[in-house]
Amino acid sequence: MVFKRLMKAMGVGGPSVETVLANPNCRPGGQLEGRIQVVGGDHQVDIDQVSLGLVTRVEVESGDNDYDTTQEFHRQQITGAFRLEPGQRHDIPFRFAVPWETPVTELYGQHLHGMTMGLRTELEVARAVDKGDLDAVSVHPLPAQERLLDALLRLGFRFARADVERGHIYGVRQTLPFYQEIEFNPAPQYARSINQLEVTFVADAQQMQVVLEVDKRGGVFSEGRDAFGRFTVDHATADRTDWTAELDNWLRQSLSRRGLFS
Repeated sequence: MVFKRLMKAMGVGGPSVETVLANPNCRPGGQLEGRIQVVGGDHQVDIDQVSLGLVTRVEVESGDNDYDTTQEFHRQQITGAFRLEPGQRHDIPFRFAVPWETPVTELYGQHLHGMTMGLRTELEVARAVDKGDLDAVSVHPLPAQERLLDALLRLGFRFARADVERGHIYGVRQTLPFYQEIEFNPAPQYARSINQLEVTFVADAQQMQVVLEVDKRGGVFSEGRDAFGRFTVDHATADRTDWTAELDNWLRQSLSRRGLFS
């Protein structure tokens, strides 16, 4: 999406900014490329800096109140200070690094319901900042992530929704203040035992940590409880494992230990 807004801090006749992405599609650990066009208004102005920030919608649990908020989680300064003459056009090419832990928003060409991701351009003049609008960004899974998600689909699980939750997962190395949960409705063979399956990926340049959470059904005389699984997958060797068989085996063992699957 292309945006153009007048700087509120400068009033009528101030500079305008327009950001164009060469391609809005990316993967965690990759880059977004494009250019920022800043056009002078009817008077000279000194720009302090131009920055880009990657933002997403995050769910926050606060006591009995849950709410959604838009959170910037990665920022990159694109330029330092420069002077803009009246009517002058200043073109700024950029490459924006996408963090490895960036949540996924697309799967097999389909948008994941519940996900929002955007790149925001900020123009700072005289310590006043115009945050502008968001350019929508589509984040596709890494090959290793795709293999595990594909395995779940092969087992018969059906995608339900995805969200991003503020907080840290115990025992998992995280650099971002939130994590993504991709939720699936159960495959037919597990439907009597579990309500849903949630998958979380926390990746870096060499590997990714995978967290599985099973929301189990409760019986007449018992409460439903959660079961967790956690393992690490190397990007370089992810294609050497039959993930359909591995995930099916983990689910069967986890549920059988609790007498929920036979």
